[in-house]
Amino acid sequence: MSIKVVLFDLDGTLLPLDQEVFVKSYFGRLAKHLAPLGYEPQSLIASIWTGTAKMVKNTGEKTNEEVFWDEFAVIHGEKARTHMPEFERFYREEFCKVKESCGYTPEAAKAISEIKKLGLRVALATNPIFPEIATRQRIEWAGLKPEDFEIFTTYENSRHSKPNLEYYKDVTKSLGVSPEECIMVGNDVGEDMVARELGMKVFLIPTHIINKANEDISQYPQGSFADLVNYIKNQKTELSH
Repeated sequence: MSIKVVLFDLDGTLLPLDQEVFVKSYFGRLAKHLAPLGYEPQSLIASIWTGTAKMVKNTGEKTNEEVFWDEFAVIHGEKARTHMPEFERFYREEFCKVKESCGYTPEAAKAISEIKKLGLRVALATNPIFPEIATRQRIEWAGLKPEDFEIFTTYENSRHSKPNLEYYKDVTKSLGVSPEECIMVGNDVGEDMVARELGMKVFLIPTHIINKANEDISQYPQGSFADLVNYIKNQKTELSH
């Protein structure tokens, strides 16, 4: 079956970053911003990790946003919900400074442009544990625009997270395609390459690879963004013969 949609991961793929450096900058700034509301930095960060873990385990009854805030309110009390506007203000005014912890790869935007010229659709399958306001910014840090993607996943519009296969099913359903008509491009072996289990093709960009289970990555097509474009061209050529 021919490829119709190319799904891209964002962090570590289109947006080069060292996860540890990024998280340190992000949480450090968030903790400082929320300190006047009485949040102790270590407990705040621990509760955000707990809320994130709940989103990763989301079974679909609620959005990831609802799951996160329900857990956050359990930890910090219901009054924490009244602080949502202050979180929003952080993303609007302070989150932009986290950009300095990230790199930039012009080849990413170039590859997306070339893929579109091949007549393929492009979507952003970034793990939906961030609000839309933060996802839009990270897209721009990568030298792209939110409009470059047919859809992009956020904690507001998603009910599952990576590496849950239901997340990939949700994405393909919203795009109106089958998994076999997609290729997932990412840097995280456990979260991105897992899409292959649904019949998707996959492509690994190993520059900022995450391979927690120490899998043998030789089984995956891989390389640079230029290699990705060539791989897709070859797939199209093979299928046309």
